[in-house]
Amino acid sequence: MYTKVFLATAFTSNSQKEVEVLKDCLFCIDEHGMIERIVRPEQSDYEKVLNEYIHTDVFQKIDDGSYLLPGFIDLHIHASQWAQAGTALDIPLHDWLSTYTFPSEAKFADLDYAKLVYEDVVSTLLANGTTTALYFATVHKEASVLLADICAKRGQRGLVGKVVMDLVQECPEFYRDSSTQTALQDTEEFILEVKKIAETTKQGVYPVVTPRFIPTCTNEVLEGLGALAAKYDTHIQSHCSESDWAHQHVQQRFGKNDAQALNDFGLLQDKSVMAHSNFLSDDDAKLFAETGSAIAHCPVSNAYFANSVIPIAKFARMGVDIGLGSDISGGFSPSLYDNSRQAVMSSRMLEDGVNPNVPADERGVEDSRITIAEAFYLVTAGGGASLSLPIGRLEEGYAWDVQRVDPTISTAKLPLFDPNEPLIDIFQKMMYLVRPENIRDVWVQGELVHSRK
Repeated sequence: MYTKVFLATAFTSNSQKEVEVLKDCLFCIDEHGMIERIVRPEQSDYEKVLNEYIHTDVFQKIDDGSYLLPGFIDLHIHASQWAQAGTALDIPLHDWLSTYTFPSEAKFADLDYAKLVYEDVVSTLLANGTTTALYFATVHKEASVLLADICAKRGQRGLVGKVVMDLVQECPEFYRDSSTQTALQDTEEFILEVKKIAETTKQGVYPVVTPRFIPTCTNEVLEGLGALAAKYDTHIQSHCSESDWAHQHVQQRFGKNDAQALNDFGLLQDKSVMAHSNFLSDDDAKLFAETGSAIAHCPVSNAYFANSVIPIAKFARMGVDIGLGSDISGGFSPSLYDNSRQAVMSSRMLEDGVNPNVPADERGVEDSRITIAEAFYLVTAGGGASLSLPIGRLEEGYAWDVQRVDPTISTAKLPLFDPNEPLIDIFQKMMYLVRPENIRDVWVQGELVHSRK
């Protein structure tokens, strides 16, 4: 007996480059919120299953003209920075952090303020179709636990990290861990508290070991965090080779690139997600592939702070797991639709080149473009693979994390005029044109967590 059965037309990634259309399928969900079976119209028992459930309370037919997509997976977002989103994007990264971001994050010592911001950002992401988010919180242990608790109560799958930054030379006195020992102790206590919250959470919340990035962390704390991640088998997140400044800091300090240094501290492994990674060398990318570490590609943020365009297509061909991140507030938009679109545009600019004074055949980087189908893979199946979780696909054995998109909303109507328009063309229009108004319902682990009337 299934707990829910949906009749719908849906889209899912069949591979990194191909989108599968699941037309008029029955999606059968078990008590744990997992897809137990997908019954296609051409299967012999389709009518039998339909007739068995169609008149029951567990059956739901998705309206004609609405479509289901997997919930999107945000692999890099600073939840605390939602309060400053859309501001100060006109200055270099180092200045942006010290002048705006660190003072803003310091406010999260106030739990009432933290609750106000965190509840809003979780709700905003769900309304944008983001069912799973890998969050940076702040250095404050209590506020970071609060974010995990809010994810649990709102039904979002949240992977939450208490940020660690203890290097006195790079961190202001008003915003840093008071000592290396305190940073490690607070991180361990944070891990245990979030694991306790997760015991009663259907969709799962997860503690994440989170050195902000090498420029704000001592060698001792990086080594200790690697040990904690191994002890508790947690996910790991940080920034890697984001900008010229950050990349050069690590080279000058260690005589090697970020990836190599992070690996030396035990911070690259199958449950590691490194944001940006714009300046990875081929050897760095091979190390990512060998260790199972993933890249959180943040195309909107990269346009402001990364000083380059990351060769996503190349790294994918090298076998690196890649997903998308909004990087609020380095990226201004909470929408992964926006970031999917920018991923395609940035890849085209890398392939074609941007300097008109250079001859066309020398201007760009060959074989760099990705399609909207590939961006869709990154924001769904690629994100799930990056987190080593059964999410991001409409496939048996995967979580029912789904968004219902209605292209006919009067205030955000998509240009669909031909009743016989191919479904794959409708999919492409949705990826390029959907706004939050079009996202009518969102389910996580089989539970309805957002509905727009």
